Amino acid sequence: MSGILVGVDGSGHSQRALEWAAKEAALRNTSLTVLTVHQTVAGWWGGPLHYQGDDALVQKAAEAAKAATETVLASLGDAKPAVVHVTAVQGIPAEEIINAGADADIIVLGSRGGGGWARMLLGSVSSQVAEHADVPVLIVPAVKSQH
Repeated sequence: MSGILVGVDGSGHSQRALEWAAKEAALRNTSLTVLTVHQTVAGWWGGPLHYQGDDALVQKAAEAAKAATETVLASLGDAKPAVVHVTAVQGIPAEEIINAGADADIIVLGSRGGGGWARMLLGSVSSQVAEHADVPVLIVPAVKSQH
């Protein structure tokens, strides 16, 4: 999959990443893939644990990602990417993003996601993806507050 892959999780940081990625895909005349990952719990052996109801949560995440994508695309007017795919999967977020973006031109992420430890400047997923991906990774910074 060539084009731009953007990881979203519903946070404000991922919203900014989605906006940037959609504009860039339109400018480059390339496809945009929006990926959301319902995080699984790692078992004691390191593999993912799947629970009853996970499929419904993946579907809910997909619907939220589609709604966010539609809102961003509507704000772009005629300057939209020609092809947009929205995908939801279950797994370990950094691993799923790296795998999905293996052939992308670029992976785009927000600087922090919806996870804990709000004081971290760079989220663990964006840090892991930037360190391990084989393609360029762009991390969209947070909006600077004006004091």
